[in-house]
Amino acid sequence: MRLIVFDCDGTLVDSQHVIGQSMARAFELADLQSPTLDETRRIVGLALVEAVARLLPEGETHRADEVAGHYKTAFGEIRSSGDIHEPLFPSVRETLTTLNDAGYLLGVATGKSQRGLRLTLAHHDLEEHFVTLQTVDDAPGKPHPGMLLNAMGIAGVSPGETAFVGDTVFDMETARNAGTVAVGVSWGYHENHELEAAGAHHLIHHMGDLAGALRLDIEVAAGSSDISIEVE
Repeated sequence: MRLIVFDCDGTLVDSQHVIGQSMARAFELADLQSPTLDETRRIVGLALVEAVARLLPEGETHRADEVAGHYKTAFGEIRSSGDIHEPLFPSVRETLTTLNDAGYLLGVATGKSQRGLRLTLAHHDLEEHFVTLQTVDDAPGKPHPGMLLNAMGIAGVSPGETAFVGDTVFDMETARNAGTVAVGVSWGYHENHELEAAGAHHLIHHMGDLAGALRLDIEVAAGSSDISIEVE
């Protein structure tokens, strides 16, 4: 394993509340019944217009572009206000740092835009951890494999040397379509049995379990010397 690519929302950061608020506001601006938070969680990870289309009632799907525009406005207003709740999940920063220090290449593949992803990573001071940032600005949305194919091309690795870590069915399908290892996380927005049914090779319950699931060689400090171990 040489390249590990992560989904963002629901995998690295818990953004469900700001996404839910923005989506509810977008539907209000369009004079439509707002989706519930649970309904919105179900579409996190898809490209915005497709996500909106799935939430729109029958007969209103032609308004997906309009409502997506309202979503961008609402999300921008929340971010500008500074009242944005988008925390990292436990052990994310520590795991990324450990993987970087061990020499693994890291990337992100997300349904966000480049601007949105970079703002999120900058907010948590995580940009320096990644060699490639892939978004719907760069390739078709999930489950199309384009973002992962781009990431592998940039990193110079093969599908067999790559893992994709995500929390939704769309992530597992993307990994499978790209021929990479699919790692599902249990703390995100889709259920464990859904991830397994969608083809997850591994399911982890804590980000710190990732190295063990992938059997990565990790350098760890022990006193004054470094010891190379294979986490089983």
